[in-house]
Amino acid sequence: MTTIGIIGSGNIGGALTRLFTQAGHQVAVANSRGPSSLEALAKETGARAATVEDAVKGARIVVVTIPLNRVPDLPKDLFAGAPADLIVIDTCNYYPRQRDGAIAPIEAGSTESGWVAQELGRPVIKVFNNIYAAHLQSGGKPRGEAGRIALPVAGDDVQAKAAVMALVDEIGFDPIDAGTIAESWRQQPGSPVYTRDLDADGVRKALAEAKPERTPDWRATPNSPGDFERPA
Repeated sequence: MTTIGIIGSGNIGGALTRLFTQAGHQVAVANSRGPSSLEALAKETGARAATVEDAVKGARIVVVTIPLNRVPDLPKDLFAGAPADLIVIDTCNYYPRQRDGAIAPIEAGSTESGWVAQELGRPVIKVFNNIYAAHLQSGGKPRGEAGRIALPVAGDDVQAKAAVMALVDEIGFDPIDAGTIAESWRQQPGSPVYTRDLDADGVRKALAEAKPERTPDWRATPNSPGDFERPA
């Protein structure tokens, strides 16, 4: 059993709360609205509703799954007392035209997770960002079953990445090593692997075909942001 803190209770955060508790892990889930807003999810899953700070305390793994433009709003000392071997998972995606507006370092070429790591002051492992939440919730299959969806996992720490890949496998997906955080552009929005529910061979092929240039659909404009119905 692993102690997991989840910061964010939206579509991905909710799905991971359900999947990790079903797998027998001890989960604390937090959001910006406070524990009282999480009573239904906690009752459904057995997870503990927590503050953001409490979700980090005592955790072996912390998942940050919030809108990218809200990452700077997290407490600056959130990980100050955390052990060096705490694993931080980043699921966030940059949606400049739909939600986030322009984030200058990313527009200048930083990977999304590289920017998140800098903002958090901690290394991160990138995973769960390229799959729709509904498919994450219901798409897991036993290891070896035909059509098992594969998920790319990027990170710099070999041991941390291995632990996260084992967790991905446990909840029903084939983990594929996608390289370092500097290479995590291969799984960002607009890449061939994004939202495609590929198998292991398909993910490897898509990662190899990815290009580092951010296309106009995934760059901010002077009018950004709009919304998901009317990107600007």
